[in-house]
Amino acid sequence: MARDAGLFDCRQAIKNMKKLSVSLSGHQTSISLEHEFIDILRKLAKTDNTSIAAIIGSIDAARPADSNLSSEIRIWILHRLLKTAKL
Repeated sequence: MARDAGLFDCRQAIKNMKKLSVSLSGHQTSISLEHEFIDILRKLAKTDNTSIAAIIGSIDAARPADSNLSSEIRIWILHRLLKTAKL
């Protein structure tokens, strides 16, 4: 069966995972995100005139203790982009 080129390829996404090291509450933390999310995070930090670490720190402080930080970052980015697009 031929694959639709427009479909998301999970295997490719796993290959695109990158580690992002930041200091949170004085501790070095490594976060795994797809490079596309890291690129958007950098652009949003620049737009907000802040650092990636500051954004991630605020996400970390607001998230439930049992949630995954990488997932919370993705959700924050999605909400931010939806708000900007006014959807």
